[in-house]
Amino acid sequence: MSDDTLLDRALTRLDEAASHLKIDADVIEKLKYPRETTKMRLMIRMDDGSRKSFLAWRCRYDDTRGPTKGGIRFHPDSSIEEVETLAFWMTFKCAVMNLPYGGGKGAVRVDPRTLSKSELERLSRAYMQAFARVVGPDRDIPAPDVYTNAMIMGWMADEYSQIVGQLSPAVITGKPIALGGSLGRNDATARGGYYLVRHLATELGLGAGMRIAIQGFGNAGQYYAQLAGADGHKVVAVSDSAGAIHRADGLDVTRLIAGKAAGRQVSELAAELGAEVIGAEALIGVDCDLLVPAALEDMITVDNAPSIKAKVLLELANGPVTPDADKLLEARGVTVLPDILANAGGVTVSYFEWVQNRQGFYWDVEEIHARLLRIMEREGRAVWDIAKDRNTTMRTAAYVHALSRLATAIEAHGTQPFFTS
Repeated sequence: MSDDTLLDRALTRLDEAASHLKIDADVIEKLKYPRETTKMRLMIRMDDGSRKSFLAWRCRYDDTRGPTKGGIRFHPDSSIEEVETLAFWMTFKCAVMNLPYGGGKGAVRVDPRTLSKSELERLSRAYMQAFARVVGPDRDIPAPDVYTNAMIMGWMADEYSQIVGQLSPAVITGKPIALGGSLGRNDATARGGYYLVRHLATELGLGAGMRIAIQGFGNAGQYYAQLAGADGHKVVAVSDSAGAIHRADGLDVTRLIAGKAAGRQVSELAAELGAEVIGAEALIGVDCDLLVPAALEDMITVDNAPSIKAKVLLELANGPVTPDADKLLEARGVTVLPDILANAGGVTVSYFEWVQNRQGFYWDVEEIHARLLRIMEREGRAVWDIAKDRNTTMRTAAYVHALSRLATAIEAHGTQPFFTS
C-alpha cells in the first residue's frame, strides 16, 4: 500500500462504491483518469528586480455533469498527484450535492508567506494569464483553497476579464463581495458541516453540550467553533500548525478567534484562556464527542487513529483520513462524516455565487443559508439512508450516491451494450 499514490488511494473509494452498484464498465473507465491536466511554469518579477519561476497546475477531472469546479491552492508541497486527487474528490463532491458541475483543482508550488503583497498579486495574475484558455464561466471555475483568499480570487477574475475583454465575474467564485462575491461564502464550508451534524445528531448519538476538538484552527475550523459555540456546545481543544491547546471545560471561542486574528498561535493564548498546551498530534486523542479534522490530507493514519476517543468525525478538510485508518475507525464503531459530503457547503455556496453572477441578481444572506440548509439536509439524509440500507459506512454511501448520479450522466451518452446491440 505504501507505494500507492494519493490518487490510487482515492480510487479505492471508487472501486468500493462500484461494488454496490450495477454500472457499466465504461463509467469506471471514464472516472479512473483525469480528463485534462495542464502544467505551466509561471515567471514573475520579484521586488528586488530578479525573475523567479513557479510550477503551476490545473486539472479538469471530469465534466460529464457540467463545467469543472475547484479551488486553487498556493502551497510549497503541491504536486500534480495532489492536484489530480483533489480534482477527483471534487468530481464526487459536486455529484453528492447534485450540483451541475464536474471536478477541477489547481495549485502553485510556492510558500506564499515568503512573498510580498505585490509579488503575490503578480503571481496570482500570472496564474490566470497562463491558464486563461483552460478556465472560463462555462468550462472551469476556480475558487480559493489553501493559502488563497477572496483578494487573490479578485485579482484573478480581473486578469481574466482583461484577457477576454469583458467583465466576467462568473469565471471565479470566492471573490470579495464588492466584486461579485456571494454573501455567506466566508463560513459556508463550516456552516454546511454544522448543518449536517445538527440534522443527524440524534442518529449519531450526539446531544446538547457536546465536546468538540478541532484539528486545524484556520478559516473552516474557526467558523465551526463559532457556530457550535453559539449552540451551547463546548470546544475543548484546537490546534494550528505550531501546536495545540486543551481545556476540558471548554475554551472561550471569541477570545481564541480574536487572538488568531491578531496573528498569534493558539499555544501563545493558552495561559490567558486557562488551557494547557499539548502537542499538535495529541489533539486527535483528546476526550471529546466530535473530532473535526480541518487541516490537510492524511492527518489521521493507522498510527494515530487508535487514540481517537470521539464517536464521530466531521471531515472539514479534504482527505484527512487514510483508507487504512478508515477501516480501523469503522471496526471501532466511529462514524466518519466524509469530506465529499461534510465540507461540501463551500462548493455549494460557490455554486450560488456563480448562479448570481450569471443572472446579475443577488440574494440576501438568509436566502443563502436557507438554500444551503435545504441541500445539506436533503443530501445528508440520502447518504445516511444509503448507509443504513446497504449496511456500509457513510463514506462508501456518499460515493455510492455520487457514483449513481455520475453513472446516469455517463451512460446517457451510450455505453457498450447500446453500441453492440
